[in-house]
Amino acid sequence: MASFLATRASRLLDTLHAIRWLGPLVLRLVFGYFWLETGIAKVHNLDVFTQRFIGWGIPFPAFSAGLSAWTELLGGLLLMLGLCTRLVCIPMIINMAVAVGLVVSSNLMGLDDYVEADEIVYSLIFFWLLMAGPGKASLDTLLARGLGIRAAQ
Repeated sequence: MASFLATRASRLLDTLHAIRWLGPLVLRLVFGYFWLETGIAKVHNLDVFTQRFIGWGIPFPAFSAGLSAWTELLGGLLLMLGLCTRLVCIPMIINMAVAVGLVVSSNLMGLDDYVEADEIVYSLIFFWLLMAGPGKASLDTLLARGLGIRAAQ
């Protein structure tokens, strides 16, 4: 019985190892689409989004709102494509840090509130992508291969 279970477990692990590229791909596609969608909505309603920035007291509200909206739109698109993944995570993390520092933190009372804040979770996902990269099924990996660069898998 133990041998049977060990064989099954080994096969399962081998299968999961063979399709490990699927995790980063699905994450990038879904998470990237989320940001693409929110960015498009903000770009199309930039006046309303700018008014929110004014209400939050964010400096240079028109510029900041436009920068934030376009960062989300282009960042989401690039994440979906797996193009410049690590690089694009940097402005996305900065965008989340500004949101936490200037908007969200006023509503957070303790560690539990911070841990449960969406922007913190988003920042952690961006951080993971920054550290781990886009995975095997990405334009980054394809370009690296084409340039003769060994991309981390």
